[in-house]
Amino acid sequence: MYALELGGEDDPFAAREAASAASEVEPLASGLALADGIDPERLSSLAFTLRASRVLARTDGTIESARGELANAELDREGTVAVRARDVRRTADVDTQLAERRLGGVLTDRGYAVDLDDPDHELRALFADDSCTLGWLTAESERGFGARAPTKKPFFQPGSMSPLLARALANIAGARPGTTIVDPMCGTGGVLVEAGLVGARVVGFDAQSKMARGAATNLDHFLDEHEFATARADATCLPLRDDAADAVVFDAPYGRQSKIEGELDAVVSGALAEARRIAARAVIVGDRSWTAEARAAGWSVEDSFERRVHRSLVRHIAVLG
Repeated sequence: MYALELGGEDDPFAAREAASAASEVEPLASGLALADGIDPERLSSLAFTLRASRVLARTDGTIESARGELANAELDREGTVAVRARDVRRTADVDTQLAERRLGGVLTDRGYAVDLDDPDHELRALFADDSCTLGWLTAESERGFGARAPTKKPFFQPGSMSPLLARALANIAGARPGTTIVDPMCGTGGVLVEAGLVGARVVGFDAQSKMARGAATNLDHFLDEHEFATARADATCLPLRDDAADAVVFDAPYGRQSKIEGELDAVVSGALAEARRIAARAVIVGDRSWTAEARAAGWSVEDSFERRVHRSLVRHIAVLG
């Protein structure tokens, strides 16, 4: 069993993304989830899971209880160790430095040498709510999303999606080596960049030639030798054969900003129907829920989320199958 340390504030959404790299993901406490198994390589690509640790013991949220569990646990590690304690989301009201000293003392008493700078093994002590989970760090996600912030891309437009959210959407859609991901309203190509970085072949379309060209510029900048293609096309009539893709991901135009506001419902409904023609899976984002239109297009809604961006904008996300 593995303990997953979740990022952000939306645990259900983070857990949904984590399920692309872990099996049987279930909530445990604020900022934490449990999983039966993980794919360490896949986990390294997640946006909203920071670390995964092989669970050693679980107990109540006191340092002494954690110390007692560790003293009696079966330890199967050789080499140097370090203890890192976290008060996850500041829900446990625990002195993490004291926890590290007390737990490190147990490991020392059991014959381990402590190396705080470069240990062979890291014991995570995760205090959350009224519980503590002890586990050996197994995998960490690779960060660096800041280098791909919208304003740092060669082609930028206001309102572009953050790379963190774009990566999560790509993962939820199933992006990985050997898959093909299509974005029929690709904008600046943020989702395609993130899907390409985890190994997927990516194809983007946009009704505006300027956006299709700009997305190609960003993809060329970040993806190096990865396969990608962009073109100007109508999202309701894509130049692709049936079942050409593994998944479709798109951020629908927002009503108050859209240049096609009067036709927006028809365009998004048509794009959903076209997505159903070319793929068996989709993720749609918008400033309103498009689940009714998705069902009308033949999709089933597997999951839905609301993510607050600021006072006047909530992003609605639907996972379709």
